[in-house]
Amino acid sequence: MFLTVQYVICTVLQYFVVVKRNLLIDIISGDMVMIIVVAPDSFKGNLTAVQVADYIEKGIKQAGEDIQVIKIPVADGGEGTVEALVTATSGRIYKKTVSGPLMGRIEAFYGILGDGETAIIEMAAAAGLNLLAENKRNPLETTTYGVGELILEVIEYGCKNIVLGIGGSCTNDGGMGMAQALGVRFFSKEGRLLSQGGKHLKDVYSIDVSGMDMRIREIKIVVACDVNNPMYGPNGATYIYGPQKGATSETLAYLDDGMMNYTERIKDSLGIDMADIPGSGAAGGLGGGLIAFAGALLQPGIDIVIQHSKFDDIIKGADLLITGEGKTDYQTAFGKVPVGLSCIASKYGVPVICLSGGLGEGYENIYEHGIDAAFSTITDAMPLHEAMGRSGSMLTQAAYAITRLVRKIKYM
Repeated sequence: MFLTVQYVICTVLQYFVVVKRNLLIDIISGDMVMIIVVAPDSFKGNLTAVQVADYIEKGIKQAGEDIQVIKIPVADGGEGTVEALVTATSGRIYKKTVSGPLMGRIEAFYGILGDGETAIIEMAAAAGLNLLAENKRNPLETTTYGVGELILEVIEYGCKNIVLGIGGSCTNDGGMGMAQALGVRFFSKEGRLLSQGGKHLKDVYSIDVSGMDMRIREIKIVVACDVNNPMYGPNGATYIYGPQKGATSETLAYLDDGMMNYTERIKDSLGIDMADIPGSGAAGGLGGGLIAFAGALLQPGIDIVIQHSKFDDIIKGADLLITGEGKTDYQTAFGKVPVGLSCIASKYGVPVICLSGGLGEGYENIYEHGIDAAFSTITDAMPLHEAMGRSGSMLTQAAYAITRLVRKIKYM
């Protein structure tokens, strides 16, 4: 069922008149400027979080230029994380040529946040699924080497903290390539120095960290990780995510056996047992590799965004939060961006509207987590490609309708 703009208006009217009457009285009676915080996730495969926030702001400003809009684009560790956090903190994005997933040279990027001391890296910028054509995807060959090169680059910059988003990977090498870029050497039982790629995990017999750039131990690395998969096994990195990276039924067992061997060798050499650490299997085991070789901490992506954007300080002075995502359904209640932010907003009595591209089965569950109203931008039945092509204008239209109503109530 599609929710029209007219339905949105009726529902918002009821909400603000009945549920939030006191808030509107405060706005009407004073000279205070209305503050609306716009903090959406990206519309995956369509719009970045920054673009979504811009379209919503456009609609708000059409309804009233005097309204203060505070934009906090949000990402969960995948594509758009650098742009979102750099925008939220008034930082800067830099480009860097590194090794790609098949060791060819590519142009990647990283961000420096507004504090000048914290770097933000998307592993997908150097080892992302989007970097390879479908017929080139092969986790036996792909490597995280370029991720390690980006880490070295921000260390050279002088950063004291690194936030590393690990969504969207095309690799299944357990972070072996990343470690090799940092100076770690892996040897076979015969003493042969191993090269890059998931196919070598099964051959790892000994690990030499004597040449590793030890500056990595002086940096605080936090990994944005929202999955709990272990390194290997039925629910591990290979079997759950390997097929989408090009692994065939024949190679899945080989890769998983390799991941098990690699995990055991790390335990023998470094004394770190990653086997059962939740999230160690994220990004083809890169999560575990970052724990073992870089001393990283895994943390939910939404928590990282809240911390670095100072969301608590901003939202407590706001009149309304508009958040959203590409599709809101039963999964959203399990800690996705809209729910993560609404939990903070509800502490300060700030009403929350979730404005998404679509509403799927079980979306109503979000009402139990601080979200007061949820709407789809879709105005009529249409094919998916048309909805994606018009998503920007429909976001603006819906934001305009909602804001126009709120301003109308001010003068009732």
